[in-house]
Amino acid sequence: MADRREELLKLQDQAQELGGAARVARQHAAGKLTARERLDLLLDPGSFDETDMLVRHQSTAFGLDQNRPLGDGVVTGFGRILGRPVAVFSQDFTTHGGSLSQAHGAKICKIMDQALKAGIPIVGLNDSGGARVQEGVASLGAYADIFLRNTLASGVVPQISAILGPCAGGAVYSPAITDFTIMVEKSSYMFVTGPKVVKTVTHEEVSSEDLGGARTHAGRSGVAHFAEANEGRALQRIRDLLSYLPQNQLDSPRDLPVLDPVERADESLRSVVPVESSKPYDIRDVILPVVDAGSFLEVHADFAPNIVVGLARVGGRALGVVANQPAVLAGVLDIDASRKAARFVRFCDAFNLPLLTFVDVPGFLPGTDQEWHGIITHGAKLLYAYCEATVPKITVITRKAYGGAYDVMSSKHIRGDANFAWPSAEIAVMGPKGAVEIIFNREIQAAPDAAATAERLIQDYSEHFANPWIAAEHGFVDAVILPEQTRLRIHRALELLRNKADRNPPRKHGNIPL
Repeated sequence: MADRREELLKLQDQAQELGGAARVARQHAAGKLTARERLDLLLDPGSFDETDMLVRHQSTAFGLDQNRPLGDGVVTGFGRILGRPVAVFSQDFTTHGGSLSQAHGAKICKIMDQALKAGIPIVGLNDSGGARVQEGVASLGAYADIFLRNTLASGVVPQISAILGPCAGGAVYSPAITDFTIMVEKSSYMFVTGPKVVKTVTHEEVSSEDLGGARTHAGRSGVAHFAEANEGRALQRIRDLLSYLPQNQLDSPRDLPVLDPVERADESLRSVVPVESSKPYDIRDVILPVVDAGSFLEVHADFAPNIVVGLARVGGRALGVVANQPAVLAGVLDIDASRKAARFVRFCDAFNLPLLTFVDVPGFLPGTDQEWHGIITHGAKLLYAYCEATVPKITVITRKAYGGAYDVMSSKHIRGDANFAWPSAEIAVMGPKGAVEIIFNREIQAAPDAAATAERLIQDYSEHFANPWIAAEHGFVDAVILPEQTRLRIHRALELLRNKADRNPPRKHGNIPL
């Protein structure tokens, strides 16, 4: 027994060394932490229970039988974040370059299976050279095993991926299926085919950073939800995200003590919307005074900035925020904004986060580029997401709500629960100028002073239609409220809807326009 005890302790010490001192030093020299150091930062102190520490690969081809390190390039197990259990895997680049083998994949699949049974979030720390080429199709099969579990866990438990090094080829698809992807600037990248292949096939010269770096994916492709300056901030971002989320789809997000009075009336909201309807303003100047102080966590901040999405709290209760951004492209909906918001709405609905929507939208972006790239289908994704959502939905129209975009942005017609408008709201088929040009075109053309006639008709149309009163008459908004009342009315609506029960028709699944 004593000999076995000593052998166990020796094996545990060996596993702690990862790929050896020299490779660990190279990892540090590259500005990167090791797999175990990352888990120490991510998890509550002393909470990690490792699984499969003693796993070794069983391959013999190409000399692999002479190199069988413990753990096989990934550290897996269970720990706690903010006191709640999570399943984690952390790839070890110092061992076989973090490459995924059959044994490596099996370790990840095992904790994913257990997480699904236990109903706890899954966090993956990715730092891998890709499939272990020496194993051939077995490594490809291991990737597919992981992809299947990502898909089965989608909407059942939260899944978060941090990209902390290379992530190429098939490795990119697992993070793409998860709910949030976090990258680190200048040390992580994602692409299906690397710069060398791109150059061979398309003759394009591009660096790894420009092709698939953190800033590229956070601002251009939208693949990454966050681009952080260093690994410490990336790991903290995971902890921040999980603080808003439930453990699984049957759970509710954890309420926090109310430290910010719900009765607080912020007078700045009275003047945030300019008198001139064509003037921009930052929708964050509406969001921040309404939600609990310091609680707004913006998601996808650098991608499709004409719409803002994020997590926040009102009265200590977690919710998702979607808001048109008048400061960028006048808040118009385009392809990227529709995709960004639709995915976020579906995530919130999957995990019981109420939706708070701020509307100031002049419509969908016109143009051949948008039409030829499928704005119809992409815009329908956002419409579908809101229609499908059964969580509490609260909507505040601050200014423009024109055309089909009015319908799409969580209107009463698509099961909005509490729909409010400010006195500055303009709810109409289109803006006054465009409407007058259609309705009164002949009259304007025949008038001696066309410009003055058009201006008079625009003013008349604005007084009659570009306001919230007709929508209120029809019950399409539940109340026209003073801006400074917004926080209190949202809180009361959330309380009223706390036990909301709404269901979609029985079906295998809908066919969202992809």
